[in-house]
Amino acid sequence: MKSQALTLFDLVERLSLLTRADLRQAGAAQGLQPVHLQVLFYLNQANRFSNTPQALTEYLGLTKGTVSQTLLVLARRRLISRYADPRDGRVVRLILTERGTTLLKTLSAGSAWRDIVQTASQARVTSAILVLRQVLAQVQGQSGKRSFGVCGTCRHLQRLGPRSYFCGLMQEKLSSPETRRICREHALPVSPPPAET
Repeated sequence: MKSQALTLFDLVERLSLLTRADLRQAGAAQGLQPVHLQVLFYLNQANRFSNTPQALTEYLGLTKGTVSQTLLVLARRRLISRYADPRDGRVVRLILTERGTTLLKTLSAGSAWRDIVQTASQARVTSAILVLRQVLAQVQGQSGKRSFGVCGTCRHLQRLGPRSYFCGLMQEKLSSPETRRICREHALPVSPPPAET
């Protein structure tokens, strides 16, 4: 009999394979490969500190060459735009174009997930999220990968007011919507020390 850990691994792997198959099908209709769609999805979620080719390479776990070729295809299709960072001209920033944003809206990726997950109780969904986040954090930590978490869960986030935040690491103000975006510089909160017995 399989351990719970192996069963969980098998389930996550199977869901991942099905998601990739859906991406292949959705991309084929647009003449795009799954990696092209993964880039578009990432850029749609990335914050202003994480919209670079280097961050994209780290997030997707691909080679620089693969990412470079993918970005060329997306730029030729006018789905993304590149620009030099206004503070450091050596840094290239990537954003979705209006065409890229429109394309993402036409794809149904994630809608099936939302519908299916809504059939489970809120407590079970919350429990699953906690377990998967913990496993992901440990896998990333053991392999030396960045966490790429949402700003709202980062130890550097400081609340200034009702809708005003500050990133202690980057020393910049953040709006409320920005705290819901993926950040390359994300750092998990420091766990409180264990209670003394």
